[in-house]
Amino acid sequence: MAPRARLVLDRAEVIVGYSSYIQLLDQGLVHGKEVISTGMTKEVQRCRAALDLACQGRRTAVVCSGDSGIYALAGLILELMEERNLAESMDLQIVPGIPALAAAASSLGAPLMHDFASISLSDLLTPWEVIDKRVRAAAEADFVIILYNPRSKTRTWQLEAIRCLLLKVRNGDTPVGVVKNASKDDERVVFTTLEGLDTESVDMKCTVIIGNSQTRRIGHWLLTPRGYAAKYDLTKQSGG
Repeated sequence: MAPRARLVLDRAEVIVGYSSYIQLLDQGLVHGKEVISTGMTKEVQRCRAALDLACQGRRTAVVCSGDSGIYALAGLILELMEERNLAESMDLQIVPGIPALAAAASSLGAPLMHDFASISLSDLLTPWEVIDKRVRAAAEADFVIILYNPRSKTRTWQLEAIRCLLLKVRNGDTPVGVVKNASKDDERVVFTTLEGLDTESVDMKCTVIIGNSQTRRIGHWLLTPRGYAAKYDLTKQSGG
């Protein structure tokens, strides 16, 4: 958790969030405060409740996983504020967090050193045709590709469809990293290839990073070069 996020939660009077995320919090941050939690697909309900409480003058914090502005609830809060004409009057702070793409990349090495595209495979809010089009464009442009929400209990075919799509434009030995529960105590890291990716072992707690044409394995790490070797002599010893 980013230090500023901890400070905001410590000062909050009410904490609102998805029940699983609330359970991950240090209980010292929750003790003595009103907590409003709901299950999956209740995002609108949670955000409306948070705005209602904030309009009553109560310091209210909405908890997200990763970063609140990346596939999370900062955007929905802004949409609801716009709907209620609160954009100019409400004191809103959007607190930066540690996104899964950054946490996962740090466990894999340096796979995001060059341009990348982050794409969610969840078609609950975005039509699959749009997702498919974006993956194709990212693949053809040789972006490193980060896949969020890769596979759930009900969405079982999408990740395999994307793997097959990518194999048409990328080599089968393209490095792939899968990180489950990034930065948590039970984190699990898997290094594989596009050909060898076991899509059935991936779930919603995983972040999948697929390398571009330059990504390579260095020991126990993945590297997507930034381009220093093409501009500088990296073999030259300093002070020589």
